[in-house]
Amino acid sequence: MERPPNLAAAIEAAAGALVGVLEQAGSRHSVSVPPTQLRVLSIVSARPDTNVNRLAELLDVVPSSASRLCDRLEATGLLRRVADPRDRREVHLVLTPAAENLLREITERRHRAVQAVLDQMPHRTQHELLLALAAFGQAAALVEAAAAPQDRTAWTA
Repeated sequence: MERPPNLAAAIEAAAGALVGVLEQAGSRHSVSVPPTQLRVLSIVSARPDTNVNRLAELLDVVPSSASRLCDRLEATGLLRRVADPRDRREVHLVLTPAAENLLREITERRHRAVQAVLDQMPHRTQHELLLALAAFGQAAALVEAAAAPQDRTAWTA
């Protein structure tokens, strides 16, 4: 296979197809949660010691906006604010069992959707794709590590 004239554009288009599969599978859940709120739940799931200020940094928003997002998630029973027992001034964001179930359901749906696409590909191509994506992830981590501290928020959010 020849290298396309604009490799970055070709990869972006392929990544767009993958993102489309993931988004479509993730949007088919029984609870209506906007994408930004799902992103908050994913961040809190990945970073259990997150507080509102750290969440604001990761989302690249002001703390009051992050706090309002948390208010909405608390109102729907998906998030709780819990005081740190060692320092009551420190408040951590904690997923409720309903949020954990929702994220698990979305992850399972996404895995099934990706598997359905992979099943249409030859096994060798599936393996090559995995190797290429792993190498891309490693290269992205190197670029992230070299990024200036003020640019890191965009990579981690």
